[in-house]
Amino acid sequence: MFTGIITDIGRVRSIERRGDTRIAIDTAFDLSTVAIGASIACAGACMTVVEKSDGAFAFDASAESLSRTTLGAWAAGTEVNLERSLAFGDELGGHLVTGHIDGLATLVSVAREGDSHRIVVEAPEGLEGFVAAKGSVALDGVSLTVNDVEGRRFGVNLIPHTWDHTTFRGRRPGDVLNMEVDLLARYVARLIATNAAIGGK
Repeated sequence: MFTGIITDIGRVRSIERRGDTRIAIDTAFDLSTVAIGASIACAGACMTVVEKSDGAFAFDASAESLSRTTLGAWAAGTEVNLERSLAFGDELGGHLVTGHIDGLATLVSVAREGDSHRIVVEAPEGLEGFVAAKGSVALDGVSLTVNDVEGRRFGVNLIPHTWDHTTFRGRRPGDVLNMEVDLLARYVARLIATNAAIGGK
């Protein structure tokens, strides 16, 4: 489990394609405190550390992960938002994020708004109902508050700290983002669908 508060911007060191794809990420994390088998959110996708070496960790990504996230488009040098998993007693600074990507959203626009940046994002078809004004969403692993919603498009503001300390600083319209809907919204939608199915019998 994660909070959507990015604590490092890593960089893809290497990609080795075999049965699964092994991806190595350079990081500033103290890897002596990261166990083999630990979970790290990489651009919002929960990945299991299988190897550590010289300032980098590696994980294996399945074909499923590559096809359903942005990982399949990564190359050596790609910047990646990183967050280590929560430990009991850690501050919950963002919102609860599972690291399970629900779909790929598209960045529609980026504009300066005072000292901040306002971005408009288009949710993938079928996920628009999980996005609500003043609710939460995770984009490339970053916990964000939704300002407004119009159809599949929604807007969020990025304060200077978020802009400077995440990969959003290099994003451009047309870029694809890993999107995870709010955990509460997911269960509410499931409950409503279940009740509707029962009521329709």
